[in-house]
Amino acid sequence: MDGPEARRGRFDSAPPPDTGERFTELAQMGNVVVESIVSSASPDDGVYLQAQDEWVMLVDGSAELDVDGDHVSLTAGDWMLLPAGVPHRVLRTSDGARWLAVHVHPTS
Repeated sequence: MDGPEARRGRFDSAPPPDTGERFTELAQMGNVVVESIVSSASPDDGVYLQAQDEWVMLVDGSAELDVDGDHVSLTAGDWMLLPAGVPHRVLRTSDGARWLAVHVHPTS
């Protein structure tokens, strides 16, 4: 078979980390990266100021974010589009909150 091979996997179901978040790259296709994120009840509250666009969906749990000064509450099934350059940070997550994130990096 020529060309890329089909792949499959399973979403991260391991216990959450004690602190912070665990990021796992699931796939990369050109300038697009898909990752799973599992949050502890004590996520890193540092500010993200990214060069890439990010679409993120909360798969399980709940979370509160600060997105460019606006407070945003998310529950399972909610998603957000975070354009490049928009400062955001995670204020709170439920223990074991699971996310699916798609990063679209600028092309060179």
